[in-house]
Amino acid sequence: MAMSPVEVVTEWVSRFNAADVDGLMELYSDDAANHQVVLDEPLRGRTAIRQLFETDFGRAEMVCNVENLFECGEWAILEWIDPAGLRGCGFFKIQDGLIVFQRGYFDQLTFFRSQGIPIPDRYLG
Repeated sequence: MAMSPVEVVTEWVSRFNAADVDGLMELYSDDAANHQVVLDEPLRGRTAIRQLFETDFGRAEMVCNVENLFECGEWAILEWIDPAGLRGCGFFKIQDGLIVFQRGYFDQLTFFRSQGIPIPDRYLG
């Protein structure tokens, strides 16, 4: 029996906090879409999603502490906070125990500042 949406996202958080990119990829369908709203377009497919995680884990120490986790049908809704106080939320559509769609909301400028990542020119003017 496939994991429920809340079980999938609970496992996602565990693998995210371990910076386990291979493990995270096991939770996505081959044709999954991941739309972090700070990006112009959704990433489509495991290869693009893997690249996002590899880039972000390579430049930042990311931790996702669950504040709330809800389930509604095929959806899991995650509200999170990191150790620096950055908050965000994510919506995960789960089918057959795999993430088929993810959308995340957080303040990227605050994330860059808290991680010491140079702020891209697009924020400056």
